[in-house]
Amino acid sequence: MAKTMKVVGTYGYISPEYAVHGRFSTKSDVFSFGVLVLEIVSGKKNRGFSHEGQSDNLLGHAWRLYIEDKSIELVNASICKSCVVSEVLRSIHVALLCVQHHAEDRPTMLSVVLMLTSDCVLPPPKEPTFWSEENYRQLGSVSSMDEYMLTLLYAT
Repeated sequence: MAKTMKVVGTYGYISPEYAVHGRFSTKSDVFSFGVLVLEIVSGKKNRGFSHEGQSDNLLGHAWRLYIEDKSIELVNASICKSCVVSEVLRSIHVALLCVQHHAEDRPTMLSVVLMLTSDCVLPPPKEPTFWSEENYRQLGSVSSMDEYMLTLLYAT
């Protein structure tokens, strides 16, 4: 795990430990991957997401559907008829494992690949971090820079 003095990134994809403490690792990328999978499946962006008056972002919405056993409702209608439902539901489950609040609770990318390509039993995800744009703005140290991530490393 490394630590930066200034955190710069795109809202909605930054892991909690990176946004709050400037700490990043390979598990930070796993978090971003999980967000991306949820965006692909739903056809919605995490940033600026809204659903019927709820204040949840996409992660919160996906979690609520998961615990209500309604994850299929997350799937974008344009792909729903042509997808393999069990594979999409597995992708959502794996994505929720990737967006766990604590980095140590997230799988490695190797584990993610194995989970997506096999029929192994998946562990249940814990409630993810519900980071929203407002959370990032309140931190004050995170800024967006043309949708790219920039990290400056300093030895500590």
